[in-house]
Amino acid sequence: MNEQPWLDEVEMRAWLGFVRTRDLIAAAVGRDSARDSNLTYVEYSVLAGLANAPDNRCTFADLAQRLEWSQSRLSHQITRMEKRGLVAREPIPDDARRTAARLTPRGVEALGSAAPAHVHSVRRHMIDALDRDQLAALADIYDALLAHHRRPAEHRRPAEET
Repeated sequence: MNEQPWLDEVEMRAWLGFVRTRDLIAAAVGRDSARDSNLTYVEYSVLAGLANAPDNRCTFADLAQRLEWSQSRLSHQITRMEKRGLVAREPIPDDARRTAARLTPRGVEALGSAAPAHVHSVRRHMIDALDRDQLAALADIYDALLAHHRRPAEHRRPAEET
């Protein structure tokens, strides 16, 4: 096995910048969400994922993929949100092994009332801190990173292994 070199200064700045910024922005948006709408950042993400699905309904597998989560994590989150009346589980009629999640009317209402404050928070904590060129560059960077991590491992070069 080849010994990997330590990260150089630019690589370390990039890595720690990503980690720290991601945590700070997510925490700030999460605090705003909890204060403004009584939804956690995670709950908002699930509701938005379902709202973007046909009929506000999505299989667990598809929703987990959209959110970049494991199905187990999603299942636990759906259980908590069911107790609040925000979502409901539904069987898939032609496949008893699969389950779907659906927004309830209460979930639709919660998302609708939370969305304007959520967008304001995202703008305040991230979007408005960058100029248009920086934002476009960041979007390109995240597109490249997402493409890398969504590529099957057998199609990555050895240096790309994660």
